[in-house]
Amino acid sequence: MSGGLSDDGSDINQDDSQEDVMTPAELIAKLEEAWLNEKFSPELLENKSEVVECVMEQLTHMEANLQRVKKGDAKASVHHMEIDRIRFVLSSYLRSRLQKIEKFFPHVLEKEKSRGEGDPSLLSPEEFTFAKEYYANTETYLKAVALKRMPPNLQTVDMLQAVPEPCLDSFVFLRVKERQENILVEPDTDDQREYVVDLEEGSQHLMRYRTIAPLVSSGAVQLI
Repeated sequence: MSGGLSDDGSDINQDDSQEDVMTPAELIAKLEEAWLNEKFSPELLENKSEVVECVMEQLTHMEANLQRVKKGDAKASVHHMEIDRIRFVLSSYLRSRLQKIEKFFPHVLEKEKSRGEGDPSLLSPEEFTFAKEYYANTETYLKAVALKRMPPNLQTVDMLQAVPEPCLDSFVFLRVKERQENILVEPDTDDQREYVVDLEEGSQHLMRYRTIAPLVSSGAVQLI
């Protein structure tokens, strides 16, 4: 998506061998998928900054087209509503990510720090800056209002220990986009055994997030 948007609002990726064109409808569908996954996932997911940037370009393009519509045209109100809907989804997606960064900031930064070379980035550059500043400000505040009044041996705090981690064992609803075989499901209680299930395309399930987290990342399932 680094190629930007074409004259008709499409998103274009181009390398030496091929040109990949994404229509505006496909671009918005990508945003909605990322929004729902982020909204219902207990952990912060990989950032979709390229999708966000392209959607913002698409909104600019749509607003420019709207300026050319004649006053009183019934299509104008429909286009206005669609622009407002897209802006709502985009804002909600970004807000969900910021809320998770604030809630799990030390774990988010630790995960970003420990990711392997070539692995997708969890945070956008702007989110990374925000997370680091939030960490520093939280630490400064704790020292100013509480820690400096504690005995010397209690004047430090381990943020990774103090801030709860995301609960990956929470249950989520999902829709299967690509058939998956031999998914290992862990038992809910000690007297149960683990078992294997096949997930048929189009089927919907309620499952532990930890079990299907890799499938969310790969796009094989959609949280709903």
